[in-house]
Amino acid sequence: MNALNWFEIPVGDIQRATKFYNTVLGADMQPMQMGGSWMTMLPSAGDGVGGALTQADGFAPSRNGTIVYLNGGGDLSVMLARVEKAGGSVLEPKTDIGDGMGFFAIFLDTEGNKVGFHSMG
Repeated sequence: MNALNWFEIPVGDIQRATKFYNTVLGADMQPMQMGGSWMTMLPSAGDGVGGALTQADGFAPSRNGTIVYLNGGGDLSVMLARVEKAGGSVLEPKTDIGDGMGFFAIFLDTEGNKVGFHSMG
């Protein structure tokens, strides 16, 4: 059982946010309208935990509060190197957690959200 079932990253501009995350994650995601909101589903596999970028009333990007850590792949340095080129900024570089727990980094996306990467390499 995962501690996390689903997450949503609030965005102010779904097109801009989708472009940023497509660039950083090396993905090809497309926004879709769902009821009164817009969502871009983030990549996930099978029964893995999923999430979305969401533009909707009551959703406000923030660099304060909960931080979601995205899968940084085999070496999060690859995705982290794309952050500034895509319009974001690196707040904390790749850092060794210690005790064999891998590495993390934190960045600010184009919407003003503080988001992290985690990888074992």
